[in-house]
Amino acid sequence: MSRPDRTIILDARALARALQRMAVEVLELAHGTDDLVLIGIQRRGVELAERIAKLIEQDEGVVVPRGALDITLYRDDLETVGPKPVIGETRIPGELTGKHVVIVDDVLYTGRTVRAALDELADFGRPKRISLCVLVDRGGRELPIHPDIVGKQVKVNGGERVDVLVEELDGRDEVGLVRQGGPA
Repeated sequence: MSRPDRTIILDARALARALQRMAVEVLELAHGTDDLVLIGIQRRGVELAERIAKLIEQDEGVVVPRGALDITLYRDDLETVGPKPVIGETRIPGELTGKHVVIVDDVLYTGRTVRAALDELADFGRPKRISLCVLVDRGGRELPIHPDIVGKQVKVNGGERVDVLVEELDGRDEVGLVRQGGPA
């Protein structure tokens, strides 16, 4: 075999640096913290949003409201998920009207998860602005969705996927490129 089934794109230190840079970019994009709300998409987007919020809080000395979206029931492919989809928690930190909401996700691929998140957010008010912050943009869009902040752009070939591991859920921080069919 000429290459391993898993290639590390970001190790723990590189992931931490990417999040630090993303936190600075979120602050710049939002012009400070006044109307800022971070909303992570379940699963790993929630942990990433939490970390970005903590980094901003360390720098700015203010609490950044954050929440979580579970987009399962808003998916356009719900029938392919199976008869009993696992529903995670949706937590919205107060009124979103007039706020600058930054959606945080781990990997941007087709754009369908983000579309579902936008649909769900519409049920909770009308934010002044919605921005998208992703750890990894792997390309392959099926919808006209573009991230405002990207931790890492990755070229992904057919038969590969991007795996994001976070300490809180997986016991380590790492982003890997996995050849399908190989071990995760």
